[in-house]
Amino acid sequence: MLEINIQMIVGFLTLCWIITRLTVILLKRKFIILREVQLILVYICMVVIARFIFLPLERVDGHLGTLIFDASRILPFWINLMPFTFLNDFYDGWQINIIGNIAMFIPVGIVWPICFKKLNTIGKSILAGGSFSLFIEIVQLLFFDRCSDVDDLLLNTIGVSIGSVIYFGIKKAARIKK
Repeated sequence: MLEINIQMIVGFLTLCWIITRLTVILLKRKFIILREVQLILVYICMVVIARFIFLPLERVDGHLGTLIFDASRILPFWINLMPFTFLNDFYDGWQINIIGNIAMFIPVGIVWPICFKKLNTIGKSILAGGSFSLFIEIVQLLFFDRCSDVDDLLLNTIGVSIGSVIYFGIKKAARIKK
């Protein structure tokens, strides 16, 4: 059994981020400080999302809770494939679930098209953000106390869609003003 805390999550994401960025810089033989600063926004999105998805919202003894990895308890996977089950949780924080999942991914719909030029349409941006959400749901299968939920995938993708509409709407409005 492994107890994973916020420092371990941030450390792992930071290490992966540094290795990835160094590899890209070495392969392209280019270091552009403005580009790296811009990409820090993607890193920040990933860290914030990881915090809220993998760690409990409630504090335990005044501290953030932990994520438990126990290989002996992974199976059977905890998966909800029935859409809109959060509507049945009328008294159990469904508002936080809906608003939180949507709000958490709005920045992805705004930041990713800014940082990645190939995400040059709303559709591509939504597909990339939805795929990122799917990746997160798949990773959650490794943790017995986390549930991979189709509702989360749908709500996260709605958040990316809202962010993309905001970004591309502002971009279009700025083009029209010129």
